[in-house]
Amino acid sequence: MSDLNTKPNIDGVDDFYAELLAAHEGLSKDESDAYNARLVLILANHIGERAPLSQALAATARKKEE
Repeated sequence: MSDLNTKPNIDGVDDFYAELLAAHEGLSKDESDAYNARLVLILANHIGERAPLSQALAATARKKEE
């Protein structure tokens, strides 16, 4: 079981962010939301372990409350 890594861990983070923004270019709000949902599910499947996924859900909920 892995713990959720919330520390910076992406090579080329600025390039990834630019790529993510470009992927949303021209999408409506509904299309952008659907894109994000598909991305989350694909990445969750890649991670494959429930513990860090549950930790990510909890961490995201805490961020929303702050």
